[in-house]
Amino acid sequence: MRRPWHLWAVGILSLLWNAMGAFDYLMLQARVQAYLDAFTPEQLAYFTSYPTWAVATWATGVWFSVLGSLFLLVRSRFASTAFLISLVGLVATSVYSFGLSEVSMIDLAGPTAAIFSAAIFVMIVVFWAYARAMTRRGYLR
Repeated sequence: MRRPWHLWAVGILSLLWNAMGAFDYLMLQARVQAYLDAFTPEQLAYFTSYPTWAVATWATGVWFSVLGSLFLLVRSRFASTAFLISLVGLVATSVYSFGLSEVSMIDLAGPTAAIFSAAIFVMIVVFWAYARAMTRRGYLR
C-alpha cells in the first residue's frame, strides 16, 4: 500500500516538535550552563529539585514522543502506543508541576506555562489520534 504524502509531513513535523522537548530535557538534565543561563534562579531550583518519579515521567513523556515520531516515519503501528505512553508521562509530570510541587509552574512562569503545557498535550493527542487513524487505514504495519 502506497504511503500518503501527509504521513511524511506529519512524521517530520512531529519529530521536529518532539525534538524540541528532547533538547530541553537533555539540556536541563545534563545541566548545560549555556542553556541554564536563560532561567531565573527560582526556575533552576524548581527544575533541579524534581523528585525522581517526576523526572522519570518527564523522560517517559519526552522519549516516547520522539519514538512515536520515528515509528510514524518507518510506518510502524507502534506509533500510536508510543504516543499514548508519552501522553501518560505528560499527564503524570503535569500533576506534579501544577499540583503536587511546593511551587507551581504557574507561580514560576505565569499563565504561559499552563498554555504551553496545554499546547504540548493537544499536540500529543493529535499525533496519537493520527497514528491510530493511519494504523486503522492500514498505512502503519
